[in-house]
Amino acid sequence: MNTYKTRGTCSRAIEYEVQDGVITECRFIGGCMGNTQGVAALVKGMKVEEAIARLNGIQCGARGTSCPDQLAQALKQAQG
Repeated sequence: MNTYKTRGTCSRAIEYEVQDGVITECRFIGGCMGNTQGVAALVKGMKVEEAIARLNGIQCGARGTSCPDQLAQALKQAQG
């Protein structure tokens, strides 16, 4: 399981697992529980590239980022 410490969001971290380019597990630590659980459920089984394309750049108010965007950042970082 990979852990990514989020920046600029209510969630503190994201735990996720990728196998063969597909997200198999995803869990947000903290944040808006209903929203983060929904995002986590939607990305399970999704290819990493598709999740990045869909989530990258989503903003939460004036924060300049969001929990979905932070997941995209975590996945990009894991790709190297």
